[in-house]
Amino acid sequence: MIEKMKFMSIIGPKEDIDRVTIRYLSKYEIHLENALTEFDTEKALTPYVEKNPYRDMLVTIEKITGFLPAGSFVEKKPAAVDESISPDDVKRLISEMSGPLKKLQEEKNGYEERRRQYQSLRETAEPFRDLPASFEKLREFCFIRPRFGRIPTDYFKKFQTYLYADSSTIFWPCSKDDQYVWGVYFTPDENSEENDDVYKSFHFERIRIPEELKETPEEEFNDNGWKTEEMDVRIDRVDKEISSILCGHEEALLRAKNALEMYSRCFEIRKYAACTEAGGKDFYILCGWMPEQDADSFQSEVSDDIHVFCTIGDTDADPDTVPPTKLKNPKPFRPFEMFVRMYGLPKYNEFDPTIYVALTYSFIFGIMFGDVGQGLCFVIGGFLIYHYKHKDLAAIMGSAGIFSVIWGLVYNSFFGFEGFFPYHALIRPKDDMITLPGLGTMNTVFVLSVAFGMIMILLNMVMGIVNAVRQKNRENIWFSQNALAGIVFYGTIVLMMFLTMSGTMTASNMVPFILIPLIASLAVIFLKEMLGRIVSRKKPAIEGGKGMYFVQAFFETFETLLTYLSNTLSYVRVGAYAVSHVAMMQVVMMLTGFEHGFGSIPGLIAGELFVMAMEGLMVAIQVLRLEYYEMFSRFYQGGGREFVPFRIKETSGS
Repeated sequence: MIEKMKFMSIIGPKEDIDRVTIRYLSKYEIHLENALTEFDTEKALTPYVEKNPYRDMLVTIEKITGFLPAGSFVEKKPAAVDESISPDDVKRLISEMSGPLKKLQEEKNGYEERRRQYQSLRETAEPFRDLPASFEKLREFCFIRPRFGRIPTDYFKKFQTYLYADSSTIFWPCSKDDQYVWGVYFTPDENSEENDDVYKSFHFERIRIPEELKETPEEEFNDNGWKTEEMDVRIDRVDKEISSILCGHEEALLRAKNALEMYSRCFEIRKYAACTEAGGKDFYILCGWMPEQDADSFQSEVSDDIHVFCTIGDTDADPDTVPPTKLKNPKPFRPFEMFVRMYGLPKYNEFDPTIYVALTYSFIFGIMFGDVGQGLCFVIGGFLIYHYKHKDLAAIMGSAGIFSVIWGLVYNSFFGFEGFFPYHALIRPKDDMITLPGLGTMNTVFVLSVAFGMIMILLNMVMGIVNAVRQKNRENIWFSQNALAGIVFYGTIVLMMFLTMSGTMTASNMVPFILIPLIASLAVIFLKEMLGRIVSRKKPAIEGGKGMYFVQAFFETFETLLTYLSNTLSYVRVGAYAVSHVAMMQVVMMLTGFEHGFGSIPGLIAGELFVMAMEGLMVAIQVLRLEYYEMFSRFYQGGGREFVPFRIKETSGS
């Protein structure tokens, strides 16, 4: 369902905007519009331009609260924002805290930078710890150049096998792992470029040794490790000093932070406001959309406030007004709003298909994947995930699983064991057949799927007419392929097929009765654009040339007939998946030995999980395809804009 909206205009003294925002607007949901755009015919309006004075303070207090350790009181959000704290109170608190904290933070930053340097030097020296020479002595060589680095293990073996004996270098391996060999090779100065190229061709990666490393790699590794630990001790000491300063102020900081967030958020409302002057005074103008109930409550609350003037506009009076869309559905159906949003939010005056999608999606999923045991797995798994993780898709899976259980009872199927329960299945998807006049023997599930598709197409046409009535689109009410003309045409064909297949009447007997409605409705569909313009009193009745109009109308009508046929046959997939589920489970039973008795339980479990995962995903996608392409296309447009309320930043307890 779509909540009914009202357009609000709020006017008051310019200096009073913060009080109104905090006292009134923060309590209600309002989708703000830019007042300058909404009242563009008013020439005396100017933008409300001011710099947010709370932004810098908010950044500072966020840094201060960031000093508090995880699990401290600051992480416990209050149930509501404390409005008793003024910006001056927050400024005084920041001033008291920021001085000593800034000095300690600078000291801590210095220790952390030195720690990073020591840690980097330690990591550089670590792979070469087996080298007995000091870095400083190696740098003093006059005719030999050391090259530190690493080479992939595979390339090192190739280098040793094919080139090392003929090269003018000495390689000293220091350490290795599964991927690399770390070491240093020594090359004569006069051949260094040539040898560097050879090693580079074997993917040798040079590691530059910083000048700070002077002793042996082992000594440097240990020395920088001790220095790193010393920096950790100093950082810990500074953290304790910071904690001692903040001790006892956690609650005050939390309240101040939330108050600043409120003031900053309220100040941002100015970007939607416009300013005007009257009687020598400056006034602000705010406007936006409120749900009907909130709008009435808001107007009632501000009625006694002499500084606030509020008016409510009539959305039906202006056809060009497009309110935002806010969906409001019963809790069990809300997860299915995800599918509606994926396709596109409904327009404000359009039918919200959420409940329809929830029922049809779950129902068709159950037909295509009917199994009591596997359906229960979907139900339990889906709702458990939704309970703990709040994933809409999990709730959809659980809802679809309910119908899988129901249809599993119809099919008498439990984890692929057909006839598990002590009664005869109402329908056996793979085995039940039916004989139809003129068509012969066919699978019952396929026939029922087509019949179900015909009913769904007619139902979608009815919903399309409902949408057209809401949008006052006469062409889509009476003349189009999804309007009344389409219902008459397609409904006549459906009625003829049902009567023929049931043996009630023969096709020859029905011709006189069906010929007139078929021809008349098809002619209306052919002339739908012209008739729509006539009833809407638009001139001329035919746009462009008449010849081109009738050629275009002919091909559109022919395409409509093909669409009726393809849409109907698309529902065959419903029965096809019901049959394929039985067939796949029979394969699992055969492979695990359960076809004629007791078999491998681990194999059965693996097969069940495979079928649930693979076929469950395929069925979920195919049902969504039916929803979007075979159903939505007949009655739904989407294209609505979402209702985005302005609100004070909510806390976890609210």
